[in-house]
Amino acid sequence: MRAIVTVIGRDRVGIIASVCSLLSQHNVNVLDISQTIIDGFFNMMMIVDYSNADKEFGEIVDDLDKLGEEIGVRIRCQREEIFTKMHRV
Repeated sequence: MRAIVTVIGRDRVGIIASVCSLLSQHNVNVLDISQTIIDGFFNMMMIVDYSNADKEFGEIVDDLDKLGEEIGVRIRCQREEIFTKMHRV
């Protein structure tokens, strides 16, 4: 089962490490990652596989929300099928 994780906020050291560490702690595998910094703003999109996660999807979403608040960015996580339907052209 795959999900899309997006992270947006002011750039600072450790954003990628913090997000990847949390995902790793819950046995969520990062399949693909893209990030860019534009005029001091950090933007990252990840495709992750949570098939073997040790928590329910909703709990991981909550943990990512809390982490975002702690590190000063907005982290959003959606199941792949929901993300795809929302962003169809």
